[in-house]
Amino acid sequence: MLHLRIIAPPHLSDAVVKALRADGAVAHLAVLPGAAVQPPGDVILCDVAREGANAVLDHLRTLGVEHEGAIAIDESAVVLSDAAQLAAARTPGTGADAVVWEEIEHRTGQDTRLSATYLVLLIVATVIAAVGVLLDQPILIVGAMVVGPEFGPLAGLSIGLVQGRRPMVVRSATALAVGFPVAMAVTVAATWVMTAAGLVDRSMLLADRPLTDFIWRPDALSWIVGFLAGIAGMVSITSARSGALIGVLISVTTVPAAANVAVAAAYGVPHEAWGSALQLLINLAAIVAAGALTLTAQRLWWRRVRPPARPVSVAARQPRRGGARAQKAV
Repeated sequence: MLHLRIIAPPHLSDAVVKALRADGAVAHLAVLPGAAVQPPGDVILCDVAREGANAVLDHLRTLGVEHEGAIAIDESAVVLSDAAQLAAARTPGTGADAVVWEEIEHRTGQDTRLSATYLVLLIVATVIAAVGVLLDQPILIVGAMVVGPEFGPLAGLSIGLVQGRRPMVVRSATALAVGFPVAMAVTVAATWVMTAAGLVDRSMLLADRPLTDFIWRPDALSWIVGFLAGIAGMVSITSARSGALIGVLISVTTVPAAANVAVAAAYGVPHEAWGSALQLLINLAAIVAAGALTLTAQRLWWRRVRPPARPVSVAARQPRRGGARAQKAV
């Protein structure tokens, strides 16, 4: 279940409580009158079944709570309560498959920004992958995949496209459009430095590399792998599962290709650089397309399982005059 902590100004508090009490997905409702100091208002606490969270949050946002107060959402790992089980049982769908839009937007929001941390991690991952390419060592490729941070912007781009969030689309696209070229440029320089130091040479790139030459030979399977990675990544985000291993799967189709572009460019092997660049573009497009299609399918499914809540009437937003409210819990 999800735990909501709501700060509602006095003129909205009654409408918020009424909306929460009327929704079958809500359990453990408590009101602390006047407990909030900044912004001033009542603190309202409740637990919500994941599968009913979107309708509840839409209702609260329609009331304007996010503008005049606040809504905090926390994941409750364990809730021991018959009321919680009853709320989940009477709410259509299953919590494991529920898509809570505000949650996934927040989860990917920070990862979509072009930051120094993001650039450092992407550069380190690309350089490690470049060494793996030259040595034909899959273990180094896997290490680079673990470090690669590009899962966040790719997920953010898919979410932004489906949700119509232009700022998220711009941030995500910027992180990808700037991050990969910068990482590849640094990798080119690193390759020259390692070559000058006698650690690597051009013959290593031109030699047979049976374990890693797939990186620069795009084919139909490249699209399939990227598409499946996009589906897996988006499902992991929307189902609140750990995205760490999924991020590794995403990186297998992106970071190694970017590294091979850089190494081939550093040694003047244009056909391999072009093949790797094409591989990278195919995989990026496949991941974003799969993520967007997965989100769209999930949205359509949930609209069928649980139709959107009815809009709140204007009268429900009007201030309620008279008598102070005592602290109450339902």
